Amino acid sequence: MILTVTLNTALDITYRVRSLRPHTSHRVSEVIERPGGKGVNVARVLAALGHEAVVTGFAGGATGHVVRDLLTDTPGVVDALVPIAGATRRTIAVVDELSGDTTQLNEPGPVIAPTEWAAFQDRYGELIASASAVALCGSLPPGVPVGAYAGLIRTARAAGVPVLLDTSGEPLRRGVAARPDIVKPNGDELAELTGSHEPVRATQDARRRGARAVVASLGADGLLAVTPEGRWRATPPARVHGNPTGAGDSAVAGLLSGLVEHLPWPDRLTRAVALSTATVLAPAAGEYDTQTYEDLRPKVRVTAEATAA
Repeated sequence: MILTVTLNTALDITYRVRSLRPHTSHRVSEVIERPGGKGVNVARVLAALGHEAVVTGFAGGATGHVVRDLLTDTPGVVDALVPIAGATRRTIAVVDELSGDTTQLNEPGPVIAPTEWAAFQDRYGELIASASAVALCGSLPPGVPVGAYAGLIRTARAAGVPVLLDTSGEPLRRGVAARPDIVKPNGDELAELTGSHEPVRATQDARRRGARAVVASLGADGLLAVTPEGRWRATPPARVHGNPTGAGDSAVAGLLSGLVEHLPWPDRLTRAVALSTATVLAPAAGEYDTQTYEDLRPKVRVTAEATAA
């Protein structure tokens, strides 16, 4: 089983409109609701790839009930969320069908009480004992210590479970120092962590700070991976237009599934880029078109840039 942690879960709502224009009314042509938050999206893609995925984090209020009901209807995903008094947030993605652009609105997360954080840590300790890998994903809701991910990484390492970290800001900085197996920042997050906007230099710096491997998302330019086995760039066959929400989460699912399947790094990166691109073309986060994914895989280009990182 692969464990995914989403401390700031959400109900993802996608609106599709013909053309998004400020200061006007819009007729919504389609509404899609999905259980959301980065780790939840990762779990849904893992399940679609045939892996058992367990989701933990927090859920509360009426929105939390909707999230849990939707998870129950998701084959291959097990709900291990911890109940809280506060209400789970919502995220709104407005897709402009004319331009293909997406506007994202993210509500703040609920405040987590000390007793709720303690209950989560107990649950995490139970779940990690049966996990083959764990993904720690997304922002921290108010009330959760800024060093939370660092502590969760140390717990996983003590249990011998490989960890992938996908977050930003101070939680990323502290988490990297706890020595996760993989970190997956985007370009902006990597620059904030290292102070460098040059991707190769920044990924190498992130490794020196403690990460065993760094896989940087470079948007339409694909992925740059700096690992103990070497350095690679993986690029999609062409730029695509669509809803980018969840594309990075699909890349995480590709990397994590490749890790537990013991695939070589080029194959992990190929899977991650193909999944990410197929997600951009899907109607909602945490989804990808299977046929598009299969068509893209042989077209992804992975180039070795060095024999050692």
